[in-house]
Amino acid sequence: MNPPIKLVHPAEALVLARVAPAVRERAAAVRLMLFDVDGVLTDGGLYYGEAGETLKRFHVLDGHGLKLLTQSGVKVALVTGRSSLIVSRRAAELGIADVMQDVRDKSAALNEISQRHGIALNETGFMGDDLIDLPAMQRAGFAASVPNAPDYIVQSAHWVASRQGGNGAARECCDLLLAARGRLGSYLMAQPLFGDGVIQ
Repeated sequence: MNPPIKLVHPAEALVLARVAPAVRERAAAVRLMLFDVDGVLTDGGLYYGEAGETLKRFHVLDGHGLKLLTQSGVKVALVTGRSSLIVSRRAAELGIADVMQDVRDKSAALNEISQRHGIALNETGFMGDDLIDLPAMQRAGFAASVPNAPDYIVQSAHWVASRQGGNGAARECCDLLLAARGRLGSYLMAQPLFGDGVIQ
């Protein structure tokens, strides 16, 4: 008797069609995903007033993706080399409790957070865009980046978004992780095509 055929939602098939099987396997194994902030969740711009940094620009698509990822059971953390109350506020809006700021050693941060949750390093992911992110990207089981990162960072990633940092790149990453786990389609079927109530 043949095993039942597993149906794949068209949206999942679309996301996964552009991803190599080895990368899909890495993405499917992720139980903890860490994101850099500046240049990944933002466009990398630093907006200063007389009192110091006053603004960061986040993208609502990224926010919704991070929420969906958390709801699917994947733990999400933010790790940034800078320190900002704006990051704390955005994390609180999205329900992200693991936030590490002013971090110089992101590889150590990855190790600390993964140990705290009892998750093996090959079940972690890290999305970064610069030299400070590289050690964590090399240590994680799944390394992601953005197309506007330096070439040597892009070449070190298992997967690179098509959208730039701060413009939906993190959402692409979240969609990939959800699709690889077979969870993206369930969210699409559960949501009305048009309607209110989407958390961004």
